[in-house]
Amino acid sequence: MGSGTGNFLKVILKNFDVLAGPVVSLAYPLYASIRAIETKSHVDDHQWLTYWVLYSMITLFELTFAKVLEWVPIWSYAKLVLTCWLVIPYFSGAAYVYEHFLRPLFVNPQQTINIWYVPRKKDTLGKPDDILTAAEKYIEENGTEAFEKLINRADKSRSGNTYGIFEENYRY
Repeated sequence: MGSGTGNFLKVILKNFDVLAGPVVSLAYPLYASIRAIETKSHVDDHQWLTYWVLYSMITLFELTFAKVLEWVPIWSYAKLVLTCWLVIPYFSGAAYVYEHFLRPLFVNPQQTINIWYVPRKKDTLGKPDDILTAAEKYIEENGTEAFEKLINRADKSRSGNTYGIFEENYRY
């Protein structure tokens, strides 16, 4: 009986991440989410909605980089530690990640760094390509009325032109 118990403990310790992972990442959050639904407090709803968003992102990351993660021997343990940090209310990891990383992306997208943006070259007349950004910045600095006056002034200066605003952009 003693050697059977020793082997059982070795199997549990060897596969701790496989056994603890679903409990920490699914079973407890599922239980806590159901409890959160049943309370009137919105604080716990926020915690668990945030957790499920982050859990989904981790899962998508794993699915996308599965072949690479096979070569990282500590990935399952790192994921377990990260999940514990996200789940355990003492740490409030899910709330921290949401407030510092995800929320800024959705609340103020223009203030975050866009890693996909590659500025285009100026055209032959030297005009910047991003006219909308320039207009938004002008409105932000000077107000809507000042922008409308600027547009009216531009329209008046072109009024003698039969082609209007499109002539300068008309090319073969």
